[in-house]
Amino acid sequence: MTRRVLIAGNWKMNLLRAEGEALAAALAENFAADGAADMLVCPPATLIAPVAAVLHGSAVSVGGQDCHMKPSGAHTGDVAAAMIKDLGGSYVIVGHSERRADHDESDATVKAKAEAALSAGLVPIVCVGETEAERDAGKAEAVVESQIRGSLPDGATETGIVIAYEPVWAIGTGRTPTIDDIASMHAHMRKVAASMLGGADALRLLYGGSVKPGNAVEILGLADVDGALVGGASLKAEDFLAIATAAG
Repeated sequence: MTRRVLIAGNWKMNLLRAEGEALAAALAENFAADGAADMLVCPPATLIAPVAAVLHGSAVSVGGQDCHMKPSGAHTGDVAAAMIKDLGGSYVIVGHSERRADHDESDATVKAKAEAALSAGLVPIVCVGETEAERDAGKAEAVVESQIRGSLPDGATETGIVIAYEPVWAIGTGRTPTIDDIASMHAHMRKVAASMLGGADALRLLYGGSVKPGNAVEILGLADVDGALVGGASLKAEDFLAIATAAG
């Protein structure tokens, strides 16, 4: 089955309003809807509304970087999935390794957030990935499988969610696993997801470990890699567009 490539940019805690609007405008102007890929940007919560306004009517979608598991309530500083949807968002990242590490998010927490996203009409991008110590111990596939089984939301479908593999030790370091390692992990992820969803031929699996223009063609050419979750390179329009172009 042909799965349309998704190139998603995670801006993390970067950019002020003018910078975000300028980046969004450059993407909107230069990204064509008739290419081989879909493009998504996930700015900080403060920029979702202005970025969505700039991108309105373009081929570039907007998402959030996190959401709370509850639809509303006394949760100071948090953002509900419906709030992201209300601002024009269509996706939300949940379970990113930085959230798992910095905020002690468990698989159960990630699952609850993904379920909240689905309830609000968003597509959750569920992140999984092993640490360097876990890979060195030969536990990489077991760790990722456990995270998938613990983090996928109830009621998930092949087309209603996205899974992103981000080896923790490769994020922001410039290091990447070998092509064979990436291919093997993504094949394993599809097998695990298929056992939970009743099939995964239509499920999009993204790779998210230091993707850049120089390695995008090779990574995106792998059979079970259906796109990329891009960090630093998504903050530069030229680099982010080049990664999208690498999709073919």
